[in-house]
Amino acid sequence: MSKLRFGILSTAKIGTVKVIPAMQAGQFTEVTAIASRDLRRAQAAASELGIPRAYGSYEQLLADAEVDAIYNPLPNHLHVPWSIKALAAGKHVLCEKPISLTTAQARELVSAAEAHPTLKVMEAFMVRHHPQWRRAQEIVAAGGIGTLRTIQTFFSYFNDDPKNIRNQADIGGGGLMDIGCYCISTARLIFAAEPRRVCGLVEYDPQLKTDRLASGILDFPTGTATFTCSTQLMPYQRINIFGTMGRIEIEIPFNAPTDKPCKMWHEREGNSEEIVLPTCNQYTQQGDLFARAVLDDTPVPTPLSDAVANMQVIESLVESGKQQTWVTLP
Repeated sequence: MSKLRFGILSTAKIGTVKVIPAMQAGQFTEVTAIASRDLRRAQAAASELGIPRAYGSYEQLLADAEVDAIYNPLPNHLHVPWSIKALAAGKHVLCEKPISLTTAQARELVSAAEAHPTLKVMEAFMVRHHPQWRRAQEIVAAGGIGTLRTIQTFFSYFNDDPKNIRNQADIGGGGLMDIGCYCISTARLIFAAEPRRVCGLVEYDPQLKTDRLASGILDFPTGTATFTCSTQLMPYQRINIFGTMGRIEIEIPFNAPTDKPCKMWHEREGNSEEIVLPTCNQYTQQGDLFARAVLDDTPVPTPLSDAVANMQVIESLVESGKQQTWVTLP
């Protein structure tokens, strides 16, 4: 088998607009089926995207013997339940972030994955597979900014539509779950460590009950990471990585464009180098890397343990915001 055959659970916009076209362009991925609870919606998406088969239920897709793996872009509260069902059906799983609503729920998925050791499961943090993040890792690891000391991240957009799933608190909506998770994940990636304690300041929308403005401090063994994320500010994103002798700035760290090169800057001892990364699609990269892990039977790029750790930080920041104090991680 030269390509991993994916079935898509739902016609969620992130899948139909971003991930499916990216996988269809992949070297090791193809999309063979899509499912919705509304058959007509699935058929419309299949017709528009050139997907061979459409199903009117998720169960029907999981029963398709010509589907090797599923991509799960369902709302956050359905990530773990349907990923577990997919494993039980013998499918590999690429599940959108955040992996779960709670750390305990994430561990349920870990247990389910351990019961199916021949199947691969990975959280879909596409940014981790973009060349700009790999370059940042290389620069830091090589001492290009001296000793890494602190990371500052900002990520925001404006959306106060109560019908949007990102604004529905009972199914895992809110800024920390939607975009704060990127700030946390990439800080952990660059430090190559887990924070010892965190401090969060969280503001909630009085009507939606979701967090609309959140700031966090992550205390790592060798430095700190600070971030602010918001669902009700003008759209903006940027990250700065500071060391004792230099810094790295990534212009568009999360929603990397697919139609033009990405830029980052490496400053060291007064000299600034602009680094231009070739145009690529981080969703295609993610799909191919996951597929290669399945096809070659090698570990996935990001293990499920990382998803559990990221969820633990999110939960701790929420708790810190409620208690208005530092929270120590286990």
